[in-house]
Amino acid sequence: MELMSNFPLWSALLAIFFAQFVKVPIQFFATKKIDWSLLTSTGGMPSSHSAAVTALTTGIAIEEGFGSPIFALSAVFAIIVMFDATGVRRHAGEQATVLNQLVSDFNKFVGEAKLWPKKPQEEKRKELKELLGHQPIEVFFGGLTGIFLTLLLQYLISM
Repeated sequence: MELMSNFPLWSALLAIFFAQFVKVPIQFFATKKIDWSLLTSTGGMPSSHSAAVTALTTGIAIEEGFGSPIFALSAVFAIIVMFDATGVRRHAGEQATVLNQLVSDFNKFVGEAKLWPKKPQEEKRKELKELLGHQPIEVFFGGLTGIFLTLLLQYLISM
């Protein structure tokens, strides 16, 4: 039953679910379209990765203190995850955009030459996922989401 009382773990999991869920209304306000696939997708505002690692780190800080080795480990882990979200993963998404355009252009050429439009859809190649990483602002708000959600959860539990 120790797992059920692991506050840092539960705050991190709640932060992931909250950040993923809130992407749907944020996207709706921006585009006026509901996209439920955002619940399980990577990228977008806010970063659920950032929310998770900051919630975890905040939960550990609350339980163990800022001077504990486990807090230091979690803080460094959070920094690496958030740096990766704005660096490697974001650039991989930008490269996927270029590759998808190249594939699209090539497929258009092939279609004109070999009647590409008549092929069944399942035979066509799927596009690479372009929304992999995050803009720095998405990581920032993901981090704030994790911190504030964990502090709110701690306040509600201690009432």
